[in-house]
Amino acid sequence: MSLNNSSNVFLDSVPSNTNRFQVNVINENHESSAAADDNTDPPHYEETSFGDEAQKRLRISFRPGNQECYDNFLQSGETAKTDASFHAYDSHTNTYYLQTFGHNTMDAVPKIEYYRNTGSISGPKVNRPSLLEIHEQLAKNVAVTPSSADRVANGDGIPGDEQAENKEDDQAGVVKFGWVKGVLVRCMLNIWGVMLFIRLSWIVGEAGIGLGVLIILLSTMVTSITGLSTSAIATNGFVRGGGAYYLISRSLGPEFGGSIGLIFAFANAVAVAMYVVGFAETVVDLLKESDSMMVDPTNDIRIIGSITVVILLGISVAGMEWEAKAQVILLVILLIAIANFFIGTVIPSNNEKKSRGFFNYQASIFAENFGPCFTKGEGFFSVFAIFFPAATGILAGANISGDLEDPQDAIPRGTMLAIFITTVAYLGVAICVGACVVRDATGNMNDTIISGMNCNGSAACGLGYDFSRCRHEPCQYGLMNNFQVMSMVSGFGPLITAGIFSATLSSALASLVSAPKVFQALCKDNIYKALQFFAKGYGKNNEPLRGYILTFLIAMAFILIAELNTIAPIISNFFLASYALINFSCFHASYAKSPGWRPAYGIYNMWVSLFGAVLCCAVMFVINWWAAVITYVIEFFLYVYVTYKKPDVNWGSSTQALSYVSALDNALELTTVEDHVKNFRPQCIVLTGGPMTRPALLDITHAFTKNSGLCICCEVFVGPRKLCVKEMNSGMVKKQAWLMKNKIKAFYAAVAADCFRDGVRSLLQASGLGRMKPNTLVIGYKKNWRKAPLTEIENYVGIIHDAFDFEIGVVIVRISQGFDISQVLQVQEELERLEQERLALEATIKDTECEEESGGIRGLFKKAGKLNITKTTPKKDGSINTSQSMHVGEFNQKLVEASTQFKKKQEKGTIDVWWLFDDGGLTLLIPYILTLRKKWKDCKLRIYVGGKINRIEEEKIAMASLLSKFRIKFADIHIIGDINIRPNKESWKVFEEMIEPYRLHESCKDLTTAEKLKRETPWKITDAELEAVKEKSYRQVRLNELLQEHSRAANLIVLSLPVARKGSISDLLYMAWLEILTKNLPPVLLVRGNHKNVLTFYS
Repeated sequence: MSLNNSSNVFLDSVPSNTNRFQVNVINENHESSAAADDNTDPPHYEETSFGDEAQKRLRISFRPGNQECYDNFLQSGETAKTDASFHAYDSHTNTYYLQTFGHNTMDAVPKIEYYRNTGSISGPKVNRPSLLEIHEQLAKNVAVTPSSADRVANGDGIPGDEQAENKEDDQAGVVKFGWVKGVLVRCMLNIWGVMLFIRLSWIVGEAGIGLGVLIILLSTMVTSITGLSTSAIATNGFVRGGGAYYLISRSLGPEFGGSIGLIFAFANAVAVAMYVVGFAETVVDLLKESDSMMVDPTNDIRIIGSITVVILLGISVAGMEWEAKAQVILLVILLIAIANFFIGTVIPSNNEKKSRGFFNYQASIFAENFGPCFTKGEGFFSVFAIFFPAATGILAGANISGDLEDPQDAIPRGTMLAIFITTVAYLGVAICVGACVVRDATGNMNDTIISGMNCNGSAACGLGYDFSRCRHEPCQYGLMNNFQVMSMVSGFGPLITAGIFSATLSSALASLVSAPKVFQALCKDNIYKALQFFAKGYGKNNEPLRGYILTFLIAMAFILIAELNTIAPIISNFFLASYALINFSCFHASYAKSPGWRPAYGIYNMWVSLFGAVLCCAVMFVINWWAAVITYVIEFFLYVYVTYKKPDVNWGSSTQALSYVSALDNALELTTVEDHVKNFRPQCIVLTGGPMTRPALLDITHAFTKNSGLCICCEVFVGPRKLCVKEMNSGMVKKQAWLMKNKIKAFYAAVAADCFRDGVRSLLQASGLGRMKPNTLVIGYKKNWRKAPLTEIENYVGIIHDAFDFEIGVVIVRISQGFDISQVLQVQEELERLEQERLALEATIKDTECEEESGGIRGLFKKAGKLNITKTTPKKDGSINTSQSMHVGEFNQKLVEASTQFKKKQEKGTIDVWWLFDDGGLTLLIPYILTLRKKWKDCKLRIYVGGKINRIEEEKIAMASLLSKFRIKFADIHIIGDINIRPNKESWKVFEEMIEPYRLHESCKDLTTAEKLKRETPWKITDAELEAVKEKSYRQVRLNELLQEHSRAANLIVLSLPVARKGSISDLLYMAWLEILTKNLPPVLLVRGNHKNVLTFYS
């Protein structure tokens, strides 16, 4: 096949806009091939685009003047063949081939769709071609159609147009805010609280202008550092709804996020009550002045507060758009009130205002008020504690992150600008009020200085007023005494009252919106399963109506209490705890050095963030020490709870990143230290296959490796490499998850190999990391060795030889019923499948019955059709499989019970250790570790060793001395002196009958026949071999007799594993040794260390 490009559709020699994608239009028609041979021009490629701007279609470019050919090619979206050698696309005879960078390939260039999460609100998730598709399916030409061109580029068949249109339709009614309305306005309104109008003047009076400015700047430093940290975290990836909770949980993990999220949402809910009560108190004060009280001050606050919170709830439930409009109106009122104050400072003061301490800007007043003048019981930190809550509120915009158009841009810009503007306003008001109003004033216009009177040297005295009596008796006016100074100074007093209303209501409204949004995000993550009810959202904006109702009820409860002075410090500390964790999150993410930490907002420093976290914690104690303690206790309790519950989430937190870094550093540090015998621990490779298929083998190994050593569950996939690798990769995560679910502290590893022995050899050599490498191989006893193919026996014995070659200890575990329960698992899966089919059938019948009731005759026909389909198929399969399942299940009942025997607490008894050969101490160490476990603690060690009959007492004393030096407790020591005597005839006959099918019997045949048999069956046991190791065979049989005599009732037997010398002992003879040695006994561990010390009595 040759490339053919008609001259009618060639591109210009210098395309005006090149694209990384190029598509070759290839014709498979023989005529076109002939025409191509006559075409001397070099091939050209049609330019195509697969971006959004291309609207998912192929674009064919053409020269001016070739429009006619193009019209023939594509008319109204249909293809038509032309007279030239170029043939357009035809779904039956012609094909397009995608070319990337001029090559036929399925490889796709980078696109944002590949990196989205599933269910992303910003667009569809698209899967790129898998590595398997690119690596395995190396087709020369990749065929694509115009309708599926983007499918090849994207790697799957998601139709871009329909999804994009559907997504736009879904998002059509969603209200999203920009950085001004969504963040800047909210933060400014939340930061500018009632403190600005009624307490800032008092703070300036107490601390003076100098320290007052320092208090404001110190508070701003805390909020600015937190703002920078928030900006860094918010720009390190897409931000969803949840505000502070989302930022902290995704950075530090669900433990910190879940604990702070709950108290932060609660703090916002109670803050609604605080702000509403502040509003209600101002209204009640106005009612007092006009003598219009309804009941009494306390009940009036409750009534007004209740009505107010109901109105605010109505605005919030009406939708975010209405709430945003209300916030803008309140901001305008607030700005007018602040401007009204500054205007009032330059309006000439009258006698009434002068008597109350207001003299416009005066240098003498500024100088007098610059220094502090703390009254009794007040100090710098107490005044700072009163002011600091006025600087909070910087997370008001971040708390509705899910309702922002671009949270990554809006949160940093809006938050930092709001901090700057509000700080300038606070500083301006503090300096202006300190330069205009004296600290004490009587309010009496007659307290003027008459000529001849002595002046007390105060600024007021210099301005013609004598307020000296305020030193001896309390006065009602001045910075120190009057909370309504701003109303007095302003150009129009009622505007300040309107500003107070605006500040309180806007803060209440922001908190009323923030609390449900944060709480909904927390509930959606299902960290607290009992709160899942509140995760549901309603409408286009996914409004948390249930959260609104809960917030309303909490706010109403605290409004009805009407005593918020006690709980207010706790709420402030809750907010500060959130700030501290945000700062710590930024530091932690930076310190972990995760490659995923790449914030677009680069104006931050990890150490500054850490300083901010420490500063927030310090401020918590400055504000109220007992409230700080309560906050920490609640947070710690929630942290422990979430940690215990272990929610099934994975957010790629910096905690995970730091854990990895710490593990890596520790592993590298271990490599610099030589192994020491005191730190030896069994680090095991366990040949379980899938960990769920041999649970008993895994349980006994886990019993002596849990919390002390490495345990790797290994599986070898044997067969065609391609199929094995696919099966292996598909099960890795599932099997590791099974280990975690069953609380087994082990790793899962798998290899694909041509044969079982090669796979195990690879695992023995490559498993582990640095010093954390396996030193012990644990395998189950091959119970069916007499029926198994010869290759399986060779592989089984061969891996024991390989382990010894690599100086790795070996543990062979035997139990009476065997380990493999894969058949039982298959039966269980089959029963579960049948149960699911039964439930589905019942659901179908129920649905069809409902349709019959509502659909009459039509419903009856539908029911008949559905029942014919669903009843016939499952019933046919189920009738056969169920009987088989029940039969297999009954047959394997003992196997199921045996598979769980090591999960149970062992009854009081003994672990008999037959330490016949010194292997470095592993045979003794493993049972000792078992006795330390909770399930085995009631089992005592009995030690059996070989010795001489005439030295039994001496041998016993020597062994007791050795064990005491090893500090290993034991119940008894037995010296076996008759190990080497011959076994009885019955036992030996059993052994001979066992090996009879595998003997060569060459001595009974002539030399030629014997040699021929050796060549044909080299695996058989020769008479020469049997005679050479006859004493060893006697010993195995005799040991079984001794084990039957002494350890028949033991809970567990740990026995030295006999070693078969390579080239001397045939595989079948060795298996016969193991069989006769462990026959008819309780669970047995055959152990052989690598003959290096694992025990020591040196300190």
